[in-house]
Amino acid sequence: MTQQSVATSDKLDAAVLKVAGVVVLGAIMSILDVTVVSVALPTFQTEFDASYARVAWTMTGYTLALATVIPLSGWAADRFGTKRLYMVALALFTIGSGLCATADSIGQLIGFRVLQGLGGGMLMPLGMTIMTRAAGPHRIGRLMAVLGIPMLLGPIGGPILGGWLIDTASWHWIFLINLPIGVVALIYAQMALPKDAPEPSESFDFLGMLMLSPGLALFLYGVSSLPEAGTFSATKVWAPMLVGGALVVAFVLYSFKPRHPLLDLRLFRNRNLTIAAATLFVFIIAFMGAGLLFPSYFLQVRGESTLAAGLLMAPQGIGAMITMPIAGTLADRVPIGRTVPFALALIVVGFFGFTQVDPQTSYWLLGGSLFVMGLGMGGTMMPIMTSALRTLQAQEVARGSTLVNILQQIGGSVGAAVMSVILTNELNGSRPIPGLVDESGKPITEAGLAIASQQRPELLAQMPVDPSIIERGLDFAAKSFAHTFWVGFALVLATFIPAALLPRRRTPAQPLGDEQTEQPKTPVVIH
Repeated sequence: MTQQSVATSDKLDAAVLKVAGVVVLGAIMSILDVTVVSVALPTFQTEFDASYARVAWTMTGYTLALATVIPLSGWAADRFGTKRLYMVALALFTIGSGLCATADSIGQLIGFRVLQGLGGGMLMPLGMTIMTRAAGPHRIGRLMAVLGIPMLLGPIGGPILGGWLIDTASWHWIFLINLPIGVVALIYAQMALPKDAPEPSESFDFLGMLMLSPGLALFLYGVSSLPEAGTFSATKVWAPMLVGGALVVAFVLYSFKPRHPLLDLRLFRNRNLTIAAATLFVFIIAFMGAGLLFPSYFLQVRGESTLAAGLLMAPQGIGAMITMPIAGTLADRVPIGRTVPFALALIVVGFFGFTQVDPQTSYWLLGGSLFVMGLGMGGTMMPIMTSALRTLQAQEVARGSTLVNILQQIGGSVGAAVMSVILTNELNGSRPIPGLVDESGKPITEAGLAIASQQRPELLAQMPVDPSIIERGLDFAAKSFAHTFWVGFALVLATFIPAALLPRRRTPAQPLGDEQTEQPKTPVVIH
């Protein structure tokens, strides 16, 4: 089939679907890994005898690696070719996974997760580029539907797979399972992806890279240090945030001077892109931050196994699976300003259920809340992204999605840090148990012992206490989670402010007839 026929056909034909198989396989690896590791955090606490804030760096390190490679991936794809770079990303991710399984300290695990993130962070951006070049930007809606498959499977399969592997084998297998998948993906990519013909079309913005990549990494490092430090006044929080923020501001001021900046902020002149980015930024802070705590509630307050916690989270992914294809179809026919507010309303309704949690809240109520939230999620993120991209010129699509993704990465890190600090401070307010201290000499609180006893019941034999203390501790812990969820609930409500500005009239897509003559730079989709 010729390139012209591929580009002009309205359907994703067999040739495009063959390429899509490679992209979806790589995306599933990357997204599943994120959700699997999130379920394993309490296990890491026990295995490495580390605090939650410390083990959360297994997620943060991955995010920092992501922030480093995102600005570079566009230039690298043009310089070295998408197929070659995609296979390097697969190899880095697979090697990083194998090394993670060998870690014998939390420090080693965090370091290997950074290596894994350097590869995994490029899988979705490069996959999006490969798909766009194969299918043509004019089929962006159907493209989003294909790439939505791993985004749906991740929230459903990740927690279940992670819980099952941890309960039946060990935590090492959440990383080892990537090895055979990675090898298959590499072979498939070599066979299915078209041969590279890299033609560098613009110079590399080296000065911009020196400001933006370390700036983002430093800022996110400071933000991610907040839960462990517990206050903005800690040097490890404000110093990297200040330096990183200054570098990012310097890049913003500089980026309007070169003809081909690392990130083209001139795209924010596009109203649709700006409003979509603002809406997603607020939404990500609210939902992704609090969303990390949903499985923690099941594990720490309810005492569920990691497998059970994964199964309890499944209704959210199922809900998104139902509405995402519908929302994708509607996005091509109905202005998203008329549909997204309804999807956000579903998220608000579902979120409210978690603001009422206690140690005995019905799982039917919580499962129903997660399902309703999933319905809303499926009708929110992809339509907003599609609306932003379809009004851009062909050569602007990749750069626009990259801008949005960087904002989403910052929003996700800020949201996770803020929610973790709020929850930690709430839990620290629990009453200390007289005469009981931990290894560092700090008093053990009722909530702290109650949570620990849910994961390790043998502690109660080592520290015999009145059962009423454990009961009070669990009740306090549940209230701490509820108070934190109230903050997330308020932030979701705040999302309605930028969402009210989303287009309510149908906006024609930009003509993309130049797609054959100008190759787009690497776009990025959040995961």
